[in-house]
Amino acid sequence: MLTSFGKFCRKLRVDNDELLKDMADKIGVASSYLSAVENGKRNVPQEWIGKIATSYSLSASGLAELNQAVQESQNTLKVDFEGFSGEDKIVFMTMIREFKGLDEKDRAKIKEILLKNEESM
Repeated sequence: MLTSFGKFCRKLRVDNDELLKDMADKIGVASSYLSAVENGKRNVPQEWIGKIATSYSLSASGLAELNQAVQESQNTLKVDFEGFSGEDKIVFMTMIREFKGLDEKDRAKIKEILLKNEESM
């Protein structure tokens, strides 16, 4: 299934009249690996953002769209827990495990709390 990143890359290739192999060559990877990332079988390597932005001379809005597509396409997330208490780690991991099972009302409450805290920073 094509991810947001895959859709972004496909549009970029169509706009530039390129094949998947052309893009893979530009960012220095095998076309099979690029395809696996576009289809969500692998996470998007962070260094690809700069390579794609440079190779395709993305505007600020294009770069923002690329970053959004990368965020939406990540399957795994590495979290640095340095400085967190054991209890905080447990709460965080529980929230991640249980988030899918929450109804929309509870998800909205969590999002509201987190966004309110982010705005006050």
